[in-house]
Amino acid sequence: MASNPGGRCCTIGVKHEGEAKGELKNIGNISTYFAYPEDKKTDNAVLILPDVIGHEFINAQLIADQFAANGYFVVMPDLFEGDPIPLNRPEGFDIMAWLQKGRKGKGHGKDQVDPIVEAVIKEMRDNLGVKRVGSVGYCFGAKYVARFLAKGKGIDVGAMAHPSFVDAEEIKAMTGPLTIAAAETDQIFPVEKRHETEAMLKEMSIPYQMVLYSDVEHGFAVRADMSKREAKFAKEAAFLQHVQWFDEFVKGKRDIAA
Repeated sequence: MASNPGGRCCTIGVKHEGEAKGELKNIGNISTYFAYPEDKKTDNAVLILPDVIGHEFINAQLIADQFAANGYFVVMPDLFEGDPIPLNRPEGFDIMAWLQKGRKGKGHGKDQVDPIVEAVIKEMRDNLGVKRVGSVGYCFGAKYVARFLAKGKGIDVGAMAHPSFVDAEEIKAMTGPLTIAAAETDQIFPVEKRHETEAMLKEMSIPYQMVLYSDVEHGFAVRADMSKREAKFAKEAAFLQHVQWFDEFVKGKRDIAA
């Protein structure tokens, strides 16, 4: 694997203050958070694939609003069919059991999530006027950035922060540019997995970037403690890293043919 399966660190963090500016609407039966740029144009889009806390988590919605403020039409679907993991689950919570069976008797593996992402991308391209799709995946969502960054799957440009559950074969199948924001302390994406991923990307023909942030842990790009200067800086820098990547490869329309 290019990253390890998730653990308790995927569910802990700090809830941020702020008021969401976007709106929740449905794509079919998929609850989805939408945020629009000032000019309301939808040509250039960012598809946010969230961590296990889900699309109604205020931290994720504030990030979506920030991408919109930078000129992107933003779409963030519910990947968990109303069954996300609440923030700061107690010690002993079994995330792998949730992944396999959920809290409603239905799991959250590829068979459940792939159709959601596929349907959302189809709606974006067919009915919402989207011409180019950049996608950022946080933790759990990173796996599906990799899966849909493959040829013909619908994502043009990829970004990840502290990825989890990503298989090596999914990395190798990617055909678009990828940037990764990684935490210094991360049992899910530790040193050996970072190096393994870097070695694979080096052998591929896509543009790539990996930035390592010191003094932060898994989840920092979404759930950082903003009262800590190092964590606040890293969270904001990772966001700007992703904006710059999308500006180059989505808005800039740089040739990304693999």
